[in-house]
Amino acid sequence: MLLTEEPMHGYQLMQAIADRSGGRWTPSPGAIYPTINQLEDEGLVTVTAEAGRKLVTLTDAGREYVEGRRETSIDPFANFASDEPATDLRGLLEELHSATRQVARSGSEEQRAAAAKILTDARRSLYLLLADGPQTPEA
Repeated sequence: MLLTEEPMHGYQLMQAIADRSGGRWTPSPGAIYPTINQLEDEGLVTVTAEAGRKLVTLTDAGREYVEGRRETSIDPFANFASDEPATDLRGLLEELHSATRQVARSGSEEQRAAAAKILTDARRSLYLLLADGPQTPEA
């Protein structure tokens, strides 16, 4: 769908997806490049080298494929559209991961045990949140 607008490099595709999803979905190179290879194998895109980077362009067959499904396919970014800014859970998770790694590297055994309890309680609380139950294990 993004390639109907213009040819893009893999990194541009990753950025466009991140932008359209409000930063809530940022595919990795390990997801984008195999997908590009598959689309190329199927004859839906061509990949050409441009200034040392690979430019991905829809073929005629690729344009036909997208157009033929425009009425029945779902916009993958529609669920991300919102008037309200999204809560950046991914950023918070990265910060939590960084803090956890620091405790694992330089914390005492007592601190690592306390961190394990905090992480276990947080995981449990998140699942309880999804189950519409109490948000803390103690509740």
